[in-house]
Amino acid sequence: MIILKSEREISRMHEAGKLLALCHKEVSKLLKPGVTTLEIDSFVDKYLADHGAVPEQKGYKGYEFATCASINDEICHGFPRNQPLNDGDIVTIDFVVNLNGALADSAWTHAVGNVSDQALKLMDVTKTAMYKGIEQAIAGNRLGDIGHAIQEYAEGESFSVVRDFTGHGIGPNIHEEPTVLHYGMPGKGLRLREGMVITIEPMVNAGTWYSKMDDNGWTARTVDGKLSAQYEHTVAITKDGPLILTEKQ
Repeated sequence: MIILKSEREISRMHEAGKLLALCHKEVSKLLKPGVTTLEIDSFVDKYLADHGAVPEQKGYKGYEFATCASINDEICHGFPRNQPLNDGDIVTIDFVVNLNGALADSAWTHAVGNVSDQALKLMDVTKTAMYKGIEQAIAGNRLGDIGHAIQEYAEGESFSVVRDFTGHGIGPNIHEEPTVLHYGMPGKGLRLREGMVITIEPMVNAGTWYSKMDDNGWTARTVDGKLSAQYEHTVAITKDGPLILTEKQ
């Protein structure tokens, strides 16, 4: 069942999204060689608490951390750890903010120190692909229009789009209907309606799109050990077009 949100609910989610964006901005200042993702996790936990919010994914299905921190070939759901980041790493920080019951979800991939040209291109293509998908998040369009825009661009740049993990609806719950694929055919899939709120969060790989799971049951990584990047926004479908709720201010 798809839960349409009122203007008031979207406004409240927007407030959560603004806080999330501000937190991401602070995180970006902290990420450098020698810092650990566990330190970043602790920072996010405290930052949200200081602003009257909580990390919604902490405790979700037993997940223990405020953030997911996925490094290099990790596609998503990487555990924060005490291992220091190295010069040349890329790391995706992903978390969900709950501000007075309203949720917002966003992920950003960051360069740690001096990264390779391939890593920079992968990050740029992934971010651009996300925004191309967001451009299609218009009432009357279909979910396939979003996925096709992302896939066509990313593959045109010689990268691959992960199939095993998707975007989703969001509202009172982290994961709601519909499932938002980041690949597909234009004009296919569920029709978008005003009041829907979804995440658009392509994961793009330097090599093949296939993934494998770590023994922890959470972390997915590329099967060929090549880099993966992810960018994510929470987006509301409005009469005036897509409204990004988690844009950096």
